[in-house]
Amino acid sequence: MGDDPMHVMMRQIMALFDEYQSKENAKHVIRALKENARQGFWNGSLPPIGYRVVAAEQRGAKTKKKLEIDPLHADTVRLIYRLALEGDGTTGQMGVKNIVSYLNKRRIFTRDGGRWGIGQVHRILTRRTYRGEHEFNKRSKTKELKPVSEIVTVPVPPIIDPETFDTVQKLLKARNPKLMLARVISGPTMLTGLIHCAKCGGAMTIRTGKGGRYRYYACSTRARQGPTACESVAVPMEKLDDLVVDHLEERLLQPERLETILASVLDRRQEQGERRRDHIAELNKRATESDLRLKRLYDAIEAGVADIEDPALKDRIAGLKALRDQARVDAERAQAMLDSSGAKAVTPEMVRTFAQTARRRIRLEGGGYRRDHLRALAQRVEVNTGEVKIMGSKSRLLQTLVAGNGVNAVPTQGLKWRIASDSY
Repeated sequence: MGDDPMHVMMRQIMALFDEYQSKENAKHVIRALKENARQGFWNGSLPPIGYRVVAAEQRGAKTKKKLEIDPLHADTVRLIYRLALEGDGTTGQMGVKNIVSYLNKRRIFTRDGGRWGIGQVHRILTRRTYRGEHEFNKRSKTKELKPVSEIVTVPVPPIIDPETFDTVQKLLKARNPKLMLARVISGPTMLTGLIHCAKCGGAMTIRTGKGGRYRYYACSTRARQGPTACESVAVPMEKLDDLVVDHLEERLLQPERLETILASVLDRRQEQGERRRDHIAELNKRATESDLRLKRLYDAIEAGVADIEDPALKDRIAGLKALRDQARVDAERAQAMLDSSGAKAVTPEMVRTFAQTARRRIRLEGGGYRRDHLRALAQRVEVNTGEVKIMGSKSRLLQTLVAGNGVNAVPTQGLKWRIASDSY
């Protein structure tokens, strides 16, 4: 075609028809893919780490595929979740960076044999596929989230139980710097980020009087919207700080009280140890079975029943070797974690030492308090007329105790508190 106006118009019309046809094809393709996903089949692409694609059924010339758990890498996924939730038995709960360092330091490689990165571990910790709910058609080509109505949830075998997955999501959310401001962690006020108004649920912030001579905790809702929004009253900062610390010293940091509070958590910890022993036994059984299968294959080769040059036989032997070796490595790693956690068993002497150390360290020599120590013991303070409620997490308390009779200087809590059986 030439460059005259008519030819230009014809090219534009043809381009419009091509664009229309392309969009129609894309619409029909995505509709077919969504229907395939609704039926529980895998639409292609690389499966998540810990899964593999297997043929599910044959429909004419097409082979329908599904995801199944890959035993070679599923234990690595479980390890990542255990590190996030429990730690390695010596350091307490781990963040994403620490998990990456842990895996790379121990030469636990990715599926491709490479080193782990922060993005990979974070995707594993946040991907709902691992709790048995793979989300198809979640993002557009520009990586933007699509409406919920466009997303298809495909049921897959879960590697992580829903309770563990949800708990890890809360931990990640609590550590999100977008939710917990830096000044809440490093500011000079002891109860910043912890203290809330019991009447309206709003945060309480610092207000001053007499040119800064007096400091008060006051409801931020009342300060912004006036007394009609909240009927709470301001509380002198020094008085409330003393009250909270005195209560923790007298009521919480007593060995008998600590043993009573931690009893249920220790029971759960023992159950986790038993589950880990069962998991180790299963891994050892898997390694033994793989060894027996290899032995039978070798016997068949020696007897002349099987051809050693058969490619399928070679693949089978290589797969069994990989399965056996991975099971042994995972069993050794799980046993090491069990041994290290056993070495950190909570004893009455440890509880007494922790109580004495915490009572001593919570106060500064020159007056005032160690805010980082306090936050390891209490994660929310609610102030009402004539009443102050101090709440904390049993799991966090146990983590602090096991970490070496000290406290975590970098507290991890979210902006909201949810009362549950874990609180005291």
